[in-house]
Amino acid sequence: MDDALWQLRREVNRDLADVEPGRVLVVALSGGADSLALAAATVAESRANAWRVTGVVVDHALQTGSAAVAKQAATQGVALGLADVAVVRVDVEPDGSGPEAAARAARYAALSAAAVEQGADAVLLGHTLDDQAETVLLGLARGSGARSLAGMPRRRGAFRRPLLRVRRAVTREVCRDLGLTPWEDPHNDDLSFARVRVRSLAMPALEAALGERVVESLARTADRLREDDDALAQWASRAWAAAGGPGLDVEVLGQEPAAVRHRVLRLAALQADVPAGSLSASHLMALDALVTDWHGQGTVALPGGVGGVRRCGRLYLTRESGEPATTHDEP
Repeated sequence: MDDALWQLRREVNRDLADVEPGRVLVVALSGGADSLALAAATVAESRANAWRVTGVVVDHALQTGSAAVAKQAATQGVALGLADVAVVRVDVEPDGSGPEAAARAARYAALSAAAVEQGADAVLLGHTLDDQAETVLLGLARGSGARSLAGMPRRRGAFRRPLLRVRRAVTREVCRDLGLTPWEDPHNDDLSFARVRVRSLAMPALEAALGERVVESLARTADRLREDDDALAQWASRAWAAAGGPGLDVEVLGQEPAAVRHRVLRLAALQADVPAGSLSASHLMALDALVTDWHGQGTVALPGGVGGVRRCGRLYLTRESGEPATTHDEP
């Protein structure tokens, strides 16, 4: 057995150890090296575990020839042994969060629907260790907090990322060993995208200055920060409950540390249907000032036509019509 494929199989087997024999798994298949290698490793492991492994190719229809690319990805998936491969075309609707975020939202919605339709236990994503390191660097560039610097979780709901411990070079080696021809997304060479600049320029410079282990170090930092962020999220959930409703009791909330207050305010904003991709640190700081630096300031404008206002010792999120935008349910 080739060492590269064996490395991927080991990671897949470790990540799916809780999946019972005979269950259905969906591989998100783009046709790129990472997803093809993941499909190959999962199919190989399925033989011993009696899993039914299928694939879903999401065609975003954003590039000329996308249908042909999707068809080729599906053909290769079937050749690798996937039980079935569905091609799903989606409409990417602008939502104010940018084209990449809108495409990602449409893709995850399509994959979630496919998982439900097939009764799948998990949807497997091909993100690698390199992807994780790039995500951390992008978070650093934005000046983000622990939530963003924690990178991509190994699991979230039905979604799993078995290859987060594996370098991108390994997935390419698997494809070479198996005679596969991965699709090379032209966007991956477009330096107008921040992630491409990080991948093509920043990461090689960091590795040259600090050594190749910097990728592993960034990913390890993400793991540690995720543990911290999970703990703070639990604290914030308790603070959310203590602040009561309707609205948030500013005296109670004001006694919490800043890291907890900001998470409570983010929960409130998201429940009020403020788009997550449009909610910035400056929005949260302005809301926080209504709690900790109150001097009669007016409504804080938030994305999605929502505003934060302080009245009678409570912080309310309201729509432009003046109607409450949040019921303060449990997050």
